[in-house]
Amino acid sequence: MHSIVRQAVRTAVVAVATLAVAVPSSASTPATSAGASASASPGPGGEPLRRAAPRDLVVGSAVAGGGHHEEQDYPDPFPNDRPYRRILGEQFSSLSPENQMKWEFLRPTQDTYRFGPADDIVRFAKRHRQVVRGHTLLWHSQNPAWLENGDFSPAQLRRILRDHIQTVVGRYAGDIQQWDVANEIFNDDGSYRQENIWIRELGPGIVADAFRWTHRADPDAKLFFNDYGVESINAKSNAYYALIQEMQADGVPVDGFSVQGHLSLKYGFPSDLQQNLQRFDDLGLETAVTELDVRMPLGESGEPTRAQLRQQADYYQRFLQACLAVRDCSSFTVWGFTDKYSWVPFFFADEGAATLLTERFEPKPAFGALRRTLREGRPD
Repeated sequence: MHSIVRQAVRTAVVAVATLAVAVPSSASTPATSAGASASASPGPGGEPLRRAAPRDLVVGSAVAGGGHHEEQDYPDPFPNDRPYRRILGEQFSSLSPENQMKWEFLRPTQDTYRFGPADDIVRFAKRHRQVVRGHTLLWHSQNPAWLENGDFSPAQLRRILRDHIQTVVGRYAGDIQQWDVANEIFNDDGSYRQENIWIRELGPGIVADAFRWTHRADPDAKLFFNDYGVESINAKSNAYYALIQEMQADGVPVDGFSVQGHLSLKYGFPSDLQQNLQRFDDLGLETAVTELDVRMPLGESGEPTRAQLRQQADYYQRFLQACLAVRDCSSFTVWGFTDKYSWVPFFFADEGAATLLTERFEPKPAFGALRRTLREGRPD
């Protein structure tokens, strides 16, 4: 998730859905507390998304925790909200730690790793026959102060990054299917981000080194670039396209390119999404959708309109259709499945209701649109 200045006060979002799917009466029962009994059985009924999906596509969600959640008055969502965990296990075949593997959370001091929450996600995934996407190893944002403000030489910084990758990737070798090795390394104009400490202090060549170190730590994991604003063919996605070809020519182990998909109804849909994914597929890469959500402007009521919910469902469906139309688009992940824990209201003033389910875990039309599209499978 890209870095945006935090809003001082959370926009109140009470998402009221116009349902496009049949929901059993129990689905309207709110999860009144983080420890609410799972016997209330909130959530979408019918066939889970993971079962509706074609066999060659995993359907994932971010796992809520860390980041903005630590500033709220509710307990850590993943270990404490049982209805949330039940839906996470039932609906999805892939999990992405939302913040639990980012440097700031995972490595609070130079000599300390906080592996417990990430370990819990990996164990949960094993129990529920899910794969895990690791997120993320090299990024400009959510780095700890000891790293950003430390007086390290280039040689020391290089060693810190190499040791971090070897330690983290090595710990989860065999348990992580895909890694977002390098996250958001380009500006919109295709230039390298100079606020990225690794690129600024060590030069762009450190990106290829990060891929090499990750591959050595886990030769079976698929290694990806990941970014927002690269859904279309533009200066930023062109920069990735050129860099990946250079890396392939140099024998660097890069396996995939992923688009995040943080959309807003305030802007148009990226109509050339499929074409863009296809050109990376043509390079012999896997492609993935990694962080899809569709936020919308909310009025004084804080509730989406029926028209907004229909448009949101259309955006979700078209994004999935583009992925399914590309042969090696093998992973489709939403950035959280419920408005209860969505990051959007904390970073975008007056926008919200971005996920598939309301705060009460009621399905929106977007959920039904995804399930129908998954059932249809890949085009012939």
